[in-house]
Amino acid sequence: MKGSEAILCLLAVDSGLFDIPDCRTVRLPLLKDQDSEQMKKFQFVFAKLAEDYKIDTFVIRERPQKGKFAGGAIGFKMEAALQLLPDVNTEILTSSFIKEQLARHPVPIVFKETGLKGFQETAFITAYAYLAK
Repeated sequence: MKGSEAILCLLAVDSGLFDIPDCRTVRLPLLKDQDSEQMKKFQFVFAKLAEDYKIDTFVIRERPQKGKFAGGAIGFKMEAALQLLPDVNTEILTSSFIKEQLARHPVPIVFKETGLKGFQETAFITAYAYLAK
């Protein structure tokens, strides 16, 4: 979550091999968070992505609720929309958990070689840390 948009990266692991499937969208903005129809649409798009790509878990990097690096209200609303999806788990990972996982299981590929856009790096690292556990 960054500002008023969700940045996506699909990542799967099978028998120890990681796969980065293409996704029809890599950014999903929430344009008007005060509008309940926009919130429902945002949530529906994620539910449809989960269904279409067989996603069982959304993983989000935790952001502080206050302080210098605090997340914004819109980002927390987007997180809640994902957490309330009935057929998909949502995990929120702390920065310390991600760092521990990367120390134990370093990313086996240089990010530039993944084919992902630079703005997706945090999403990729977060997903990798979750799957590497």
